Formats: sequence, structure tokens, C-alpha cells
Amino acid sequence: MGSELCVKMLKALADDTRWRIVRALLVKPMTVNALTKRVEATQYNVSKHLRILREAGIVETTKLGIHVECRVAEAFRQQLNRQQSKLDLGCCTFSFDRPLKGTTSGARPQVDGKRR
Repeated sequence: MGSELCVKMLKALADDTRWRIVRALLVKPMTVNALTKRVEATQYNVSKHLRILREAGIVETTKLGIHVECRVAEAFRQQLNRQQSKLDLGCCTFSFDRPLKGTTSGARPQVDGKRR
């Protein structure tokens, strides 16, 4: 992966709300309205975060009538291990199933840095 794309993904995943959106979409595609309820954020904020995730190549959206369905982009999904619990960007690895130290929600990434 190119360093520019890696930086975009890292910046996109650095926000707690965007991290929760990605975790929810790893389970199944959801509409913006469903994501709003799931991550307990306003529709405006969820839409703003989805734009950033789309620009980073993490999320794709499809308009279905009056609804917008969101899903994890296939290229991003291919960087996950089979259990969809670890993401390897080449410069670092994220674990979706472990909470950060000092948290219990598991809503933020555990980063295992590695140099290549």
C-alpha cells in the first residue's frame, strides 16, 4: 500500500466515531439512519464521518431510494484477516477485538506498530 493511502486510512480511523462506524459495518451493511442510532450520533455527523471514510477508501455507499446504504469497501475488507478482527496496513496492524488499555468498550483500535 502506498504511504499516501496509508496516511489517509490512519487519519480516518483515528476518530472514535469513525472507528465505531467501521466496526458496525464490518458486521453488516447499514443505512445512514441505522448507523446514526448504532453510534449515537446525529445524522449530520454520521454523514460527515462517512464522507471521510469514503475518501479514505474504507467505506462505499449506495443510494437506495431515499436511503443510503453503507458497507465496508471490498479493497479494505481484503486487508483484514479471515476473522475480520485484524487490519494490516503494512505500516501497522489494528485489532478490532481488543480494547485500548484503560478502556472497556473495545471501540478504539489497538495498534501494533511495526517497521517495514
